[in-house]
Amino acid sequence: MARNIVSLAALSLLLAACGGGGSTGTTGGGGGGTAVVTPTPTPAPTPTPTPPTTGNEDGNAIIQAYLRLDLDALENYAAPTLPAYYDNTAFALDNTPNNDPVSDDLAMLGRVLFYDTALSVNDSISCASCHQQQFGFDDNERFSEGFAGGAFTGAHAMRLGNVRFYQPGEMFWDRRADSVEDQATQPILNPVEMGWVDNGGLAALVTKLQGLEYYPVLFDYVFGDEAITMNRIERALANFERAMISTDSRWDRAYAQVFNANAQNRNLNVNLPGFSASENRGRQLFMGGPNNGGAGCSACHQPPTFALSANSRSNGLDAGETTIFKSPSLKNVGLSTNFMHDGRFDSLLDVIVHYDQGIQAGPALDNRLQAGGAPRRLNLSVADRQALVDFLLTLTDDTLTTDPKFSDPFIR
Repeated sequence: MARNIVSLAALSLLLAACGGGGSTGTTGGGGGGTAVVTPTPTPAPTPTPTPPTTGNEDGNAIIQAYLRLDLDALENYAAPTLPAYYDNTAFALDNTPNNDPVSDDLAMLGRVLFYDTALSVNDSISCASCHQQQFGFDDNERFSEGFAGGAFTGAHAMRLGNVRFYQPGEMFWDRRADSVEDQATQPILNPVEMGWVDNGGLAALVTKLQGLEYYPVLFDYVFGDEAITMNRIERALANFERAMISTDSRWDRAYAQVFNANAQNRNLNVNLPGFSASENRGRQLFMGGPNNGGAGCSACHQPPTFALSANSRSNGLDAGETTIFKSPSLKNVGLSTNFMHDGRFDSLLDVIVHYDQGIQAGPALDNRLQAGGAPRRLNLSVADRQALVDFLLTLTDDTLTTDPKFSDPFIR
């Protein structure tokens, strides 16, 4: 399908009616003569041509039968307005490939794929089924139900906000995927999640998508031809997920004031305006190191993205742990209802208690969670535990969870 088709609307001339608006004159002699109105025609206006469109009207007609999208007015995914502190320090941790930056059209396609239940074998499950926008792209259940119903995933869904700011870019709790692109394929093949591994594999999925009227149009629009390939699907999904940048939490707005007022000095351990005493105490504990009266959280969960540092190891959930787990960014952690890779904790307070008193020894344990060769004990007071919870709640970003460009585009 050609991407640039110009449709010329028919032009119509507007003819003005003659009459009451014209000038008048009087003829005849003597009193009692009759006034005769001599109409003066109103000049016809110069016709104004209908502006041409950018050429996607035929494609739009097909797309808009299924989707709330306009190919002539794409959402801005590639160049969002970011705070000044999202500078080179933050983007040094960006896992976006240099040769495939986020683009508006590719992310738009990724959004459609992300919400399309056609990616499952029986049209019941989409990526968004387990990564729900209202929960920070997390699931509000401990484990997510698969396409067949009654079967559940073996791990809790991960939040997706700021997924691009983890280097070296490995995905899943156990880091088994090399990149966001590589991650996109695995739920599709999973026998519980979307089910294609036992139903024809990725080739069968591609054939299915080729038979849906809107995908050839979208792939032609983005790539210049209608070919649907797994490489293109992976790139599109990764583009959409990397566009999910969280910068509008209460912490962001308060820190922006401090950052800008102090000549953009990246000092994280200062009281923030508008924070309660408990929230600022929690911020101090989070940002400060254990040897400076803090809990050392920011050494692994790095502001301003609050994504995990690349050199982090495991957090001692179980004794003798050998798997080096990772975590998602802490942005919108307060919207989650289950925590850790297996969702074992159902409150943020449980999480804080674990880091305070529950860390177990093992070969994968991060050395920042150890002291003298043994698991570190913070010995926090009840008030300090609650202060950390209160601080974590300031990381909730309601903009990301309500932004229409990250919402379901399908007309259901």
